[in-house]
Amino acid sequence: MRTLVIETATAACSVALIEDGRVVANAHELVERGHAERLIPMIGALPDQGRSPHILVDVGPGSFTGVRVGLAAAIGLSIGWGAEVRGYSSLALLAAAGFAADADLANLAVVLEGGHGEVFMQAFHAAPFGEDAPLRSLSPAAALEALAGMPAIGSGVRRLAALAPSHTLAEALPDAADARLLPSAFTALPPRPIYGRAPDARTLAERGLA
Repeated sequence: MRTLVIETATAACSVALIEDGRVVANAHELVERGHAERLIPMIGALPDQGRSPHILVDVGPGSFTGVRVGLAAAIGLSIGWGAEVRGYSSLALLAAAGFAADADLANLAVVLEGGHGEVFMQAFHAAPFGEDAPLRSLSPAAALEALAGMPAIGSGVRRLAALAPSHTLAEALPDAADARLLPSAFTALPPRPIYGRAPDARTLAERGLA
């Protein structure tokens, strides 16, 4: 079974073709902004132009614009290809990659850049892989307190490092190729955004005006 994975929720833009748990091809770039301009060419450069019967896309939390770019591409391609679209969480993806990188870790938290000076945070355990707590949007100080000594990874750890330089923190961004590490229960989210907090911008439909 071949799956196209689309990752645009953070400053990174990446795509991967995964078949039977193996990465067939992938691309990963740090773009900050401009996901919409880079994503389709990256997919087009994959074998068979990325065509797959299954599409897996990051639904957040993360950048409001980035998440929507990935979802729009996934849904558009699914219509043209007749493909099934499912979602996954950026936080779960980073947690799975973190545990794969360090087999001695039993627990860790993922901290991503949020909005208005806050961070998105969620804790996970390794065996079996799962969530310890729900997603929260917190101030850096509150996030550091919630960690209670737990190691943390993600794009938001830089906001915590200034408050606790000695804490175990590692910057990291999601990579589509790591979707192969996610248990199936974490790759079955509906293809709609997870914001983590109320978005600053909303569509007409979301405001009840459509």
